[in-house]
Parts: sequence; structure tokens; C-alpha cells
Amino acid sequence: MLKRRDFLRATLVTAGALAVPACGDDPEIIDPVLDDRELTDGAELFPQSIASGDPRPDSVILWARVQDGEEDRDLEVEVATDAEFTKRVALDAGQSKVKALARHDHCVKVKVRGLAAGTVYYYRFIYVKGDKNYVSRVGRTRTAPAEEADASVRFAYVSCQDYIGRHYNTYLALAEEELDFFVHLGDYIYETTGDPSFQNTTGRGVELTDVEGAIPLADGAFHAARSLSNYRELYRAYRSDANLQKVHESFPMIATWDDHEFSNDAYGATATYSDGRIDETDVDRRKAANQAWFEYQPVDHGEDFEYDPGAEFPGDIRIYRDFVFGRHVHLVMTDLRSYRPDHLIPEGAFPGKVVLDQARLLEELGDVPELAQPYVDIESYGDGIYASALTGAAQAAGYDAAEVTGNISVAFINQVVAGVNEGLPEDMQIPLIGAEEQAFLDRGIAYVDLGKTGMHSSIGSRYFAVKDTVDIYSAIRYKETQGASEDVMGAEQESWFLETMEGSKATWKVWGNEYCLLPLAIDLSANSVPEQFKRRFYMNLDAWDGFRNKRNELLERLVDVGNVVAITGDIHAFYAGTAGLDGDPAKRIVEFVGGAVSSAPFREMLQGQVAGDPVLSAVPGAALLAAGIDNLLTSTTTKVNPHLAHANSYAHGYVVVEANGDELVVDMRSIDPTAVKTDYTARRDDLKVQSKRFRTLAGESDIYRDDDGTWRRWDASTQKWI
Repeated sequence: MLKRRDFLRATLVTAGALAVPACGDDPEIIDPVLDDRELTDGAELFPQSIASGDPRPDSVILWARVQDGEEDRDLEVEVATDAEFTKRVALDAGQSKVKALARHDHCVKVKVRGLAAGTVYYYRFIYVKGDKNYVSRVGRTRTAPAEEADASVRFAYVSCQDYIGRHYNTYLALAEEELDFFVHLGDYIYETTGDPSFQNTTGRGVELTDVEGAIPLADGAFHAARSLSNYRELYRAYRSDANLQKVHESFPMIATWDDHEFSNDAYGATATYSDGRIDETDVDRRKAANQAWFEYQPVDHGEDFEYDPGAEFPGDIRIYRDFVFGRHVHLVMTDLRSYRPDHLIPEGAFPGKVVLDQARLLEELGDVPELAQPYVDIESYGDGIYASALTGAAQAAGYDAAEVTGNISVAFINQVVAGVNEGLPEDMQIPLIGAEEQAFLDRGIAYVDLGKTGMHSSIGSRYFAVKDTVDIYSAIRYKETQGASEDVMGAEQESWFLETMEGSKATWKVWGNEYCLLPLAIDLSANSVPEQFKRRFYMNLDAWDGFRNKRNELLERLVDVGNVVAITGDIHAFYAGTAGLDGDPAKRIVEFVGGAVSSAPFREMLQGQVAGDPVLSAVPGAALLAAGIDNLLTSTTTKVNPHLAHANSYAHGYVVVEANGDELVVDMRSIDPTAVKTDYTARRDDLKVQSKRFRTLAGESDIYRDDDGTWRRWDASTQKWI
């Protein structure tokens, strides 16, 4: 039986952390002559190299993984104020030795306390084997400045680093920056091994050893991780990249997760691969993903915490936390995947089903809006002649025949009947419900009116949904469920988030936010498209546009805090704009969205969605509209997104932030997406990095752009820089 002290020293994280004397004072420096042993290059025994993270004024997390057999391994840690380790920090001899446990894939995380604020430190791990002392590479880290320090802060943020068939040229450039730390906003790994809908199928890849533990997709053409072994292999592969290792060796990281650390477009423990054909809730899979993230990320989860696979999800691990960097930057990191509900429009929703009938619209709105459409009771109307046609179509699409009941959209009925009639002799064809009959029918809103034209499809549910009807439906649902339909953070996290933001004394309250706050809509009313597409569409309801009522509630509080800036990833594009309250755009916060490290850019993904969807691919000009997405988003004719000051949906890269008491400046560093298939490590001079600079001033909520040394302000009323 281990004593508690020995047990904690053997665990993965902070309880057995390294202690340096006199917390808050300068740490003691020891004479290097006291340890003159010969060190052997052990880089091969540390195949994922080393990393640091979660810097605070007096502490930092150090991480490593040793690979040498299946047994637990003993490691030593050294910390110094110089890269040559001639000025080593005195560590408690009893705690400088840590165990790389087999049950945690031989990963170790240690928390070094008592460090001096705002100071650069160097660290390394040593693995003693026989008479050899194998040493890792040397890492460089930096503690946060003291909370009272009038310090300028410089950091970068990244997201979305697909490894499959792609190269990390973004990290090649990022490693050259001078930074205090970097933030990772999620999609550190991708759980699939070659999904052709968004990943390359050639070039470097990941082969999962535990194929039986993985999820076969597309009849086994590729797999998604499910087992703990699967997720660990993904981290090992991703962290084998030399450019990513260099960044980890150079700067401490502060990370959160998005969806792909578990599963694409996930909510809670539920995946979405089948678009609602089956229930994909898998708590064991979710916890396997969480455990691997815990093991491989240099994150401080608090005292005595070791991941327990038997703990109940989502209480198994808490990753939302905050960091203070002097007087001017308070970084607040959230978790927007673990607690959120299902998407507003279920992928498996039967398109014709009416979700708001005429009585309900009158009750909630006092009138029936013009966009409401006629519907009938499918079982009684026309003596039930339409029910059999819809039942056959539903069953062919994989729906239960029981879905064909109650109020059904006339437009949907006519669409299905027209298709059925194509295969029938003229004398057996079913009559359509004509305009004369429709004029006397009740009107409501069906899933098809929300954009759900296809059965079991992400189009019209997670993506490309009709804005005006979605706004009505989401507001009524939000009221009906008392906010549960959009409870993104969960009650405990939301309370912590708002209290932290409102209680912050820092100049800038920076929200590490996983997906877009900015509304992203397009208006196709004036385009040459079929009549059903001449509407305004939300591009992505998996982001905050799918939680607009909760977004309004949060913004109502955040605008009063002042100087709140959201830094965001997820969408694989560079955007700058302001997220404002519906109906009161003067109440807003600033948001800067960064492009993907390597994942397919937003424009490229849109083009793939159009090509792969049977409805959208048949729309004339749809491919050209997808290619011109930035023009649609920033159109001065439709003015659908006047808050969006800058859009670049076709680039990779990262964002550098510099903040002080007067301003927060961002530099969007972009790389041409065609470069992603080439490894520029040996030809750095050939890699071109473009720059776009923006800023916001303390006490304002405006965005300025640097035009050759002149700062111009974005005027949303004219959609011009002035």
C-alpha cells in the first residue's frame, strides 16, 4: 500500500510537483559543479519532444513522454535560467524525480512552483538507463508577469491543425516569433484518418493499430478514433511533427478543445457522422478522448487531480480556467462542447414536419408572418391520398413511417408527389395541392422552411439554414425550454465565466472562444438561383449563430464589462468584426478570428459541401457562389453582415496579439493554402507570410485597420474604412 506522499509523487500531474524555495522570491540558483554527469542525446526516447503550458506568475506545467518499453519509467527534471544550464534552479531533491506511468502512456506533467514572475526559464527531462543519462531537448518557457505589473503582453493563437496529408508550415513561421505564450483554441487533432469530405487522402497519414477499437466510416474506407489507444496514437503522430515540436519547445501553451479532439460537430458525448440515422451518443468514447487530451496536453487541472475514467461525464474533467498577465490581459478560456445541447435543427428531422403551426405563431407573435407556409394534416387531408406517397419516400430515406403524421408542409408534399408522379402513368398520377387550395389553408413553419431540404443531412441543420425562420423558431424554442435549447456552457461554467469577466481588473478581458460569435449570413435574394434559395442563410449553426438567444444574453452582460475581445478559431478563416446585440448594434464586443494552421480553408470546405450535397450541387451557380463566399459575406448591397470588417476565407496561418494599457493590436499572419501540401522546413525562405494588422482601443468597441501606417476605423453603417 503506497503512502499518500508516495502515491501523489507517482501520479501524472500537479500534486507531486517540483517545489522551489520561498514562493514569490527569486528561486535559489545552484552550482552546476554539483552535478557534472555526462548526458547522452535522448531525443529518440522522447519522440514527442517536450512542452510547457498554463504559465502563471509563480508556476508553469512541464510535459514529456518517454518511450522505452511497457514498464513505468523514472524521469528527472532540471530547470535553469539559461539554456546551457549553468544557472540551475534548486529543486527539492525528493520531488525532482517523477514517474512516467504506463497507465498514462508514459506521459508526465509536473507543476514547477515558486518561480519568479515574468521570467524565462529553460527545462529538460533526463531518463537514466543503466549507466547512461539520456536527455531530452531543451525547452524554453516563461512565467506570467505579476498581476500588478504594467507589462505589455505579446502572444499568438492558433487552431485546427489537420495532420492528414498536410504540413505545418504555419508552425515553421510561428516558431520565429517573440512571444510570451501561445493559445490553442481547439482541433489540436482530428479524430478521422482520411475523411475525403475535408481531408486529403494522400501524403502523410495515421494508421490506427487498434482498428477493432475504431469506428469504420464509408464502408471502412477510413476510420474515426474510438478507443483510448486510437486517440493516443493520434496525439503521438501529430506531436511527431518537427515544426509543432519546435513551437512547444519555444513557448508555453494555453489550450482548450473544440470538437475534433472527440468527434466532428459533437455536442456532449454525441457524434454526428450518421446525420441522425442512429443515436451516436458514446460516453466511453468521449471519456477516452478526454483522457488522451489530459495526458498529452500541458494543462493545469488543479491540485491532486488525476483523470478517472470511471468518473461521470461531463464531470470527469474541467478545462475552463483563466490566466492573468499583469495589469492589462486577463485570458478566460471556455469549454463550449462538453455541456452544449443538440443542434437547433436535428440532422434527422423529417423535412416536411411542421414545428410551429398557425395557432402557435399567433400565440407567440400575435400574427402569422409572411414567410409562414401552408400545411395540411397528412392523415385527413384529401382522404389521406398523400400519406402513402410520403410514407414510401420517408422509408426509402431511412425514416420510420411513424414520422409521416400530423401537420406536413404543402410545399414538401408537392415536391415528393412530383417525384413519385415521374414514375407513374398519367392516369395514375396524384394531383398536386394547387395554389387555389393553399390560399385557404393554415400556415406555419416546417423544418423545410428552416432550410432542411434533404433527409438525414447536415445541410439545413448544422449548415446553410434559413436565417429569418431560424430566428423565429430559435426564439420560441428558447422561451419554451427556459433556455435549455441553447445552454452552451452549462449553468456552473456560465456563472463562473460571467463572474470572472465582470470581476476582472485587467484592461483587456480576452475570451478564448472556440467558435464564431460573429453572425455569418449570406443573402441570395438577388442572385440567379431557384426561388426557394432566394433567402438569407446562416452559414453555420454549429457555431454561435445556432445559439443566438444565449449569445444575446451573454453579450448583454459583456458589453457592460468593457474592453472584451474574443479570440476565435474553428471556422478556418480570418475575420475581424464586432458581435453585437440583435436590434442594438451599438452594444458590441470585438472579435478576431484566426485561420487554420493546416485544415482545409472555409472556402474550400464550402465548395466540397456544395459538390457533395445532392440538392446544392443541382443549383445553377452554387459552386461559383461558394467560391465567392467573402464577397457574399461582406456585400455592401445586401448589408447582411455590416459588423464584419474583414474576411479572408482562403488562407492558413496564425494571429499575433500585442496588448497594453492603451490598445490591443492583432496581426493576422496568413499563408497561401496551396502551400500546405509542401513541407517548407528545409526551404523556409520560399514560404511567404502575408500580414494584416487591426486594433481596438481601450474604452472603445471599434476596429481599426492599418493601411500603410494609417489607422482607419470600420464604419458599419457604410461598410467602409474611414
